[in-house]
Amino acid sequence: MGESAASSSGLFYLYGMVVGLLSKTSVRNKVVVITDALSGLGKECASVFHKGGARLILCGKSWEKLEGLADDLASASDPTKTFPPKLVLLDFGDMDSMPEVIAEILECYGCLDILILNSSLKVKAPAQSVSLEMDKLLMDNNYFGPATLAKGVLPSMISRRTGHLLLVNSIQGKLTVPFRTTYAASKHAVQAFFDCLRAEVEEYGISVSTISHTFISSSASGKAASSKSIWSRDQKPLGVSPDEAVAEIVKTLSNKRKEVVIAPSLPKVAIYARSFFPNVFFAVMAAGVKNAAAFEKM
Repeated sequence: MGESAASSSGLFYLYGMVVGLLSKTSVRNKVVVITDALSGLGKECASVFHKGGARLILCGKSWEKLEGLADDLASASDPTKTFPPKLVLLDFGDMDSMPEVIAEILECYGCLDILILNSSLKVKAPAQSVSLEMDKLLMDNNYFGPATLAKGVLPSMISRRTGHLLLVNSIQGKLTVPFRTTYAASKHAVQAFFDCLRAEVEEYGISVSTISHTFISSSASGKAASSKSIWSRDQKPLGVSPDEAVAEIVKTLSNKRKEVVIAPSLPKVAIYARSFFPNVFFAVMAAGVKNAAAFEKM
């Protein structure tokens, strides 16, 4: 009973914070693109920004699911204060389609103000078992796709001298975890791309932000499913819920912070350890692999 009340109060607190930040961010009438509107985070973003009066462009791989999401948003909002979302099919795994996708996004409103890049593809496996085709698919989804879309919309932002590119990235863009070789490589690549881009476009009034997280759970209010992870201690979940992640996104759009890390203390310590005590970090990672292998043989 007490836990349920605490969870509800947490949700109300987050909702109140998001509403307050939205009023400061002034997303009303802003053109906002969400690259994966069908994920848990994407749907939460769509709901918050739609209610805030943004002109949404929702992207995803399934037209039927995008239409369903648009219907859900319409039924839960006041049509006199919101705009019907525009829908665009987007699959970063199909790089040949990107020129048409970019053109379609720009044609929706003739410009865009905010691009939220939240698409991601994950693979966990020993390096030698991952095929070249899977390597390429991961790089397309996690690096080439977001980079290509950002470059495609930049001329419009530069001509208007305004815009905000926000990358939702994994903490593995900052440090590496065993059995995620190509995934970590793609996340490092996209992190480096937007870090470089930030300095290039600042003179045009364009902001670039990156938000790095451990993982985003499918449940609300931080009730992430417990799993045995290299980040886990006593099997406590270290992920963030979609509503918490959206609150951080809204906050970042408001204060234009360049880099945000959403993580408990253990992963944050690992980032610093990797930078200042690399040999210690490598030893801990190797020990973790050996312990996992021993556990599986038991």
